[in-house]
Amino acid sequence: MKKVIGILSIVLFVLVSFQSCAVGVGNALQKSKEASGSAGFILAILWLIAGIVLLTSHKSKGMVITSIIFYALAGIVGIANVGAYSDLQIWSIVSFIFTALLIFHLYKNKQLYIKQPKV
Repeated sequence: MKKVIGILSIVLFVLVSFQSCAVGVGNALQKSKEASGSAGFILAILWLIAGIVLLTSHKSKGMVITSIIFYALAGIVGIANVGAYSDLQIWSIVSFIFTALLIFHLYKNKQLYIKQPKV
């Protein structure tokens, strides 16, 4: 499940970043005070970081927790800045779903992350 979430977030990074750039250009042309395009780009960057960290975490509980924090932070940034870019709300909910799935993964595989004594 970790690999699927990591790859999915890296692929979605491309989509969300292009959408956010387009919304940012639209906000600049309209001279609006909204920051939803910039918030979407920050969300996409946080997804990229979390996805890379998640893919490199083989059996490291700390790296999975780091990814959880990045996904939760991305969701908070997105929800706090929803404006004309209404897709940002959807991406924030997806980010919270990724967070919940990774927390479930940690509890389900609790024995996997316990270091076994070397004999």
